[in-house]
Amino acid sequence: MTTGGPTWDAVVVGGGVAGLVAARELAAAGLRTVVLDADTEPGGAVRGHTVAGLRLDAGAESFATRGGTVAAYLDDLGLAGRVCLPASHGSWVHLPSGDGPLPRTGLLGIPSEPFAADVRRTIGLVGALRASLDRVLPARVGASASSLGALVRARLGVRVLDRLVRPVVAGVHASDPDDLDVGAVSPGLPAALRESRSLTRAVRTLRAAAPAGSAVQGLEGGLHVLVDTLVADLRAQGAEVRTGARARRLRALTGVAADGPDGQPYDVELDDGTTLRSRRVVLASPAAADLLAEHSPGAALPPLDAGAVVTLVTLVVDAPALRAAPRGTGVLVAREASDVTAKALTHATAKWPWLARTVPAGRHVVRLSYGRAGDVDRVPDDEDALVDLALRDASVLLGVGLDRSVLAGSAVVRWTQALPRPSAAHREAVAQVRAAAAALPGVAVCGAWTAGNGLASVIPDARAAATALVT
Repeated sequence: MTTGGPTWDAVVVGGGVAGLVAARELAAAGLRTVVLDADTEPGGAVRGHTVAGLRLDAGAESFATRGGTVAAYLDDLGLAGRVCLPASHGSWVHLPSGDGPLPRTGLLGIPSEPFAADVRRTIGLVGALRASLDRVLPARVGASASSLGALVRARLGVRVLDRLVRPVVAGVHASDPDDLDVGAVSPGLPAALRESRSLTRAVRTLRAAAPAGSAVQGLEGGLHVLVDTLVADLRAQGAEVRTGARARRLRALTGVAADGPDGQPYDVELDDGTTLRSRRVVLASPAAADLLAEHSPGAALPPLDAGAVVTLVTLVVDAPALRAAPRGTGVLVAREASDVTAKALTHATAKWPWLARTVPAGRHVVRLSYGRAGDVDRVPDDEDALVDLALRDASVLLGVGLDRSVLAGSAVVRWTQALPRPSAAHREAVAQVRAAAAALPGVAVCGAWTAGNGLASVIPDARAAATALVT
């Protein structure tokens, strides 16, 4: 093993958005910084890939607008001019009883107006009447709910939960609402609920605060442009971004002199036998729990929730009939619907106007998502079989026949540890990991697995972690 060098001012383990954002803060403070990522390219679940000559998002394709946090950061990166809204077609849910629109003014499927026409079409008159009781129920109803599912069930009834919320949560978090902590999955919702004393009014308040009335936005060219910009910015500041570099151990050194300010030096040992030394280490990877295990006082650290394995299948098809956007920007699938295996479909060329302008006439980009937490493996390992399955599922969900004769290109991406479920158990595990890191001077943790899913949570958490080490 190579030891003792080189010495860095800061080492960041993990090259997803959290690691890149933290590294940018460190480099901007004049610290010699290196980012280590175990994958073949940086970006984590926000990286891009090329399909049929198109540069597309391989993972996340939009960000939550809450608080304006992400938009402000994109402005700082010079990307404000590329921020864009999705098309206003709306999205649908696929149910055993048929397809119906999702609430255009909802949050995680929770409607702000139970009697809106699109809501009534999906949950029926009985469901709309039950959900409308939310406005007159005492505030104490659902106040002690331990999960998002329990809250929705108590305030709005089972039809809203099963037909709207459950499919949305499965698509966004690859989880079930009964497994999710309300505050973790929607940070502003508990406070809004206490203030408004009604779940539907709380959702209306949160939606009204969203820029341009939209809960999500994207970037022209794809969300992966953020990763490309961060990497370029880091390299311009003299930082290094290394891929294929997996950290296997964080070793605290005592009585070892090193260049730099006073503080505890650490060796970050890599799988290839090399070692990097630094007095500042940011752990921006779910591997943080393993790297901190030997430093944890008392009991061993609990495992972090890795979430479900999510498989994304991108199809580029020549199908002029899809120009009509028959299911808006996409479809979410209820667990009870047995005629398809996918849990969600995004009609990307219907959702993003910039992409529709990029492709030739009649060509469309459709992406299907597979994998729910707790599901028995229903997804084929063979990629050809998976593409065939995706074509069949897309045909059912869009109502337009699609087969290999119209396929211009496809790609399969499997994500692990990309969507930790924000449950109470996961929150407790994260608290213990944070405590273990806090006991080590010069070590900080960040990432979706600590802050919660989505850039609106990840970016401020990563900046705070880096700032703590700078100051």
